[in-house]
Parts: sequence; structure tokens; C-alpha cells
Amino acid sequence: MRLIPRVRWARRRRGLAAAAAVALVATGTVAAVATSASAAAGCSVTYTANSWPTGFTANLKITNLGDALSSWTLKFSYAGNQQVTQSWGSRYQQSGQNVTLTNETYNGSIPTNGSVTPGFNGSYSGTNVDPTSFTLNGVTCNGGVIPTGGPSSPGSSPSSARPSSAAPSSARPSSAGPSVTTSPPPVGSRVNNPYEGATGYVNPEWKAKAESVSGGNRVSNNPTGVWLDRIAAIEGTDDSSSNGSMGLRDHLDAAVAQGAGYAQFVIYNLPGRDCSALASNGELKPGELNRYKAEYIDPIASIMSDTKYRNLRIIAIIEIDSLPNLVTNTNLATCATMKSNGEYVNGVAYALQKLGAIPNVYNYIDAGHHGWLGWDSNFGPSAELFASTARQAGFNNVHGFITNTANYSALVEPYVKITDTVNGTSVRQAKWIDWNFYVDEQSFAQAYRTKLVSLGFDANIGMLIDTSRNGWGGSARPAGPGPTTSVDNYVNGGRVDRRIHAGNWCNQSGAGLGERPRANPASGIDAYVWIKPPGESDGSSKEIPNNEGKGFDRMCDPTYGGNDRNGNNPTGALDGAPISGAWFPAQFAQLMQNAYPAL
Repeated sequence: MRLIPRVRWARRRRGLAAAAAVALVATGTVAAVATSASAAAGCSVTYTANSWPTGFTANLKITNLGDALSSWTLKFSYAGNQQVTQSWGSRYQQSGQNVTLTNETYNGSIPTNGSVTPGFNGSYSGTNVDPTSFTLNGVTCNGGVIPTGGPSSPGSSPSSARPSSAAPSSARPSSAGPSVTTSPPPVGSRVNNPYEGATGYVNPEWKAKAESVSGGNRVSNNPTGVWLDRIAAIEGTDDSSSNGSMGLRDHLDAAVAQGAGYAQFVIYNLPGRDCSALASNGELKPGELNRYKAEYIDPIASIMSDTKYRNLRIIAIIEIDSLPNLVTNTNLATCATMKSNGEYVNGVAYALQKLGAIPNVYNYIDAGHHGWLGWDSNFGPSAELFASTARQAGFNNVHGFITNTANYSALVEPYVKITDTVNGTSVRQAKWIDWNFYVDEQSFAQAYRTKLVSLGFDANIGMLIDTSRNGWGGSARPAGPGPTTSVDNYVNGGRVDRRIHAGNWCNQSGAGLGERPRANPASGIDAYVWIKPPGESDGSSKEIPNNEGKGFDRMCDPTYGGNDRNGNNPTGALDGAPISGAWFPAQFAQLMQNAYPAL
């Protein structure tokens, strides 16, 4: 993922959030039911906190057990000095120990047995005791215990057909609630979240490579993406120099044999691919759109549509880096060409149409990352481009979007918030943030989703975040905020993303495995995923001849001093790297060493 030039900033309204008429299930699965004869009110709430020494992230699942609601307010109190600092899925207010969460404009309506999943970050000192009493729309949630983990539990519902665009986005459950395993959906129907209640396909080729490195068996059973990065990858190759030798049908057959519920494939072979980086250039040149359609997309669609795979949920990650490059990098000749000839837009639209016509395929379009599209001059125009492309393909052919693919942006920055000030100076003025509106991926992905829905995408679209290499654990991980001597010292001392510059993208030194793949981790997020298989290189640290069309990019050279696109900073890349997609065991060992959460 490439660096985008800094843009001028302007204030943008953020969405709101909060709760509904509900009963409560606290962290220890303690629950309460409230009733009111006049309002037929009742609710259940799950509150789950993930804490570190001075802060925490809390996720809530609020289920309405009474009459349908058009708006909601959830109130609770802390026993200690906890302070909410940033929310999603709700607006928050805090007075002393008392916290109020109020619905956002997009999730105020909660039908009977429907749920919303707000969350927030907070700070504290001493102890971080979970709240134990909640009210929803003024009704106290108190009573018996609500069982969790079974289909009959209030607030849990089996996967069902994807709702229409009128459905509230709050229908997506959060990580606070248990996953409900269901039988495969009827042929021809799609579920709302293909990751929910399903086991992911483990690529046996990646698994073998991971286990070839000491300690690799600790993570080798995680599902990862399979990259179809050239035409030959569809049928499979006779070597394993890059992503592997198994073809698409081989992987699908293996997924069925494993009993997997879903398998993930990266569709990545546009003409003039990745026009802003040599390391990931491809085999097709500008002007070869017809070949892309006939020799690449059509064969993929033919194989995926085989009825023997109909009960397997096939995730298609559509063309990494392509559309964002048309917004930010047209100062580069190849990107300007791809914008003028329309092949990126037409190619993506064609892929969406062909694959979206298959009932069990779920298309997620690549949406860059916060360090690329987080500025307002990139945020809005890129979303508009996605919308115009989807109109051409049909909005119903887009199930969601993915951010941070093959990148290193921190999932959540616990010690640096975009609203922080240092001696009266906004952290947005820090060189690292450079006037961006976001400091981490989760806040960006959630805000971007809201923007996309406002432009016509289904209100129930979900986001994926690639967490394969954004953990940033190990000894270099800060344990608290940076010093307040200056805004730069504060940001650099407290940020967990330890890259030299946010524009550095190739084989980053010090990176670690991030959150393990899981469904429904936060509001609006379908899943954390490992689309970039950990240990597969981003590009070679020196020129290496190959027959895959992959060039040598100096951003992968550890001796390179950088350029204006990364602030003329060192690249931070590891030495000894092979071409993109090839196995890089030294990187994999480092990723395990610096994993966060730790292995």
C-alpha cells in the first residue's frame, strides 16, 4: 500500500452512536431483563473490555427484547476513574463517573430481537472494573441471567439472507457476543456476514512454510488469503517460487475436504497493475483489458461457479491498490494512463459483475488504508470513485470493503487519539500524522463505511481489516503516552506503529503479527483477516530476475534514503527479501517475535 501526498485538511462531522431498550450481560455473562408495561421494554447487553495498563477498549452488544425502537440511549456508571476517549457506533457524553451513549443516525432503529454494537476506547488508572448496571431509554436492566452461546439466547440469531439496503447497519453483531454456528444457507442465498459461524480454509502450502520456521505451528492453522496474482496461478504452476503451486480448483477442493466454511482469494491481475510500485507490477500491460476478462476473470468465475463448491462461502478480495491509485497517484505516468483509459474501473466492474453473479461469492473491494485515504481530499473522492464503479457493476455485487491489505497500519492506537492536544497544539500537526483525520485502521474503516453507505452502498455492507502484520508488539511497543514536551515527541513516543514513516510499506523491520482472524470484532467490521499471508515478501530488497513481471522497487531496499513520497526517510525495509509473494522466513520469525497480542 502506497503513501499518498499530504492534503489540506478540513473538519468533517463524525457519526454518533449508543444503545437500545435492553437487558444486560456483563463481561462475566451476568445479564438482566427489564420490562415496562407501557413500553413493552426489555433488553440484553454484553459488555466486554480489553485492558492494558492505562487504557482499554470496550465493546457492547445491545439487544432489544421489547417493541421496536426508533432511537435509543444507554446509560451506565463506572466505579473508578475510567474516562471514555473515543467512540464508534454511538455518541458519548460523560459527567464524572456517569456515561451516556446515544445512537448514531444510521443505527437508531432496532427491531424486536435486533442488536446494535457500539464500542469505545477509554483511559483509567488503578483498576478497571466493568459497569454492572445499565438503563436503556430510562428502563433499568435488572433481573435474571440470560444464557449465551445457543441459538435461543436473546440477541443471537443465525446467519440469514443478506437484507436489503433499507436494513439498519446495526444488524451486524460485535465480538462481544458469541458466534452462532449454523447450517449452510440455501443455494442461491447469501448470509449477512460470511465469516460468522464459519471455519476458514487453511492453505496447506502456507501452513507447511509456516511450520518450517521454529514456532510456526503456533499460528499455522489460521486462515490466510490465496493470491491469484497471474493467469498461471488459476491452474497452478509447476514451481513454488512465489505464492505456491496449487491452482484455484486445488484450493477449493482442499477447502471442501477440510470442511471449511469459507475460503479467501485475492483477485489481483489488472492491466497496468499497481501503477505506483514496481515491486508488485503484473504480467498484463495497459491495453490488455480484454485479455484480463477472457483469460483471467472468466476462468476464475467458471471454476468458482462449480456447484460442488456451492456450500463454501468464497471471499473475493478485489484488486488491491487499484482504485485508490486513481485518486492519489495520477502524477505518475502509468497511473495517469490507467485513469485515462478506464481499464481499472472497467476491469473492477467486470470482476464484480462476473463474480457477484455466483450465489456463494462475496466481493470485498480494496479501500487502501488510513495513511492513504484518511485526508479529506482523498477520503471523499475515493469513496465517490468506488460508488461510481459500483453503479456500473451493480451495488448488489459489492458485499463490503477491506482496508490495510498487506500493510502495517496499527489496528487501534491506544495512546494517541486524533482529538488529543499537546500544550494547545493538535496532534494532527505532528509530522507522523501530517494533518490526517485518523491515526489507526479501525476508526478509519468504520468512518469510511459510513461514508460509503451515504453514497448508495447497502446499509449492511461490512468492512474487513487485514491484521496479518500490524501488531507492533515486542520490546519496542510503548507502554503509555509519549512525553508532552512537544506534539511530535508525544506522538512518536506513544504510537504503537513503529515505522519510520507511515508511507513505508515494504517488509517493515520491527513489525509483528496482529489480531488473529475472527468474525464480528467491532461495530461494522465483518472480520479481522490475514489476507496477506504472514511471511510472504512485499518485494525484493535488490533486483531479482523473474518471470512474473515483478520489478525492483527501491522502497524495498534497506539502503535507500527515500523520496518525497515518504518524506525522504529511510525505507525501514528488511534486507535479504525475495520477490513479492515469495517466502521470507526471516520476516516470518520477526512477525512471531513481535506479535501483539503476543503468542
